[in-house]
Amino acid sequence: MDTTAFMERLHREGFIACDVKALEPGMTVAEHEHPFDVCALVLDGEIALTVDGVETSYGPGQVFTMPAGYPHSERIGKAGVRYLPGRRQPAAQY
Repeated sequence: MDTTAFMERLHREGFIACDVKALEPGMTVAEHEHPFDVCALVLDGEIALTVDGVETSYGPGQVFTMPAGYPHSERIGKAGVRYLPGRRQPAAQY
């Protein structure tokens, strides 16, 4: 997906675009969760997300999503990663 199409998707789905995020090669982020939904477009490099014990890798042009409150960890590829994230407040749970 290109940046223009991604920005249109964010707008359509109620996300707010944030600044591009860059993470260093080989970096790991321990299991954590966010209080907001995430939708992000990988611009360069690679990021692997582990959810429920399953690791999935994302590279340039690929989009990953993560619902609010969902535990996950991150592993950054050998070239690092740059991605454009969007955030959205989660729907109220009743």
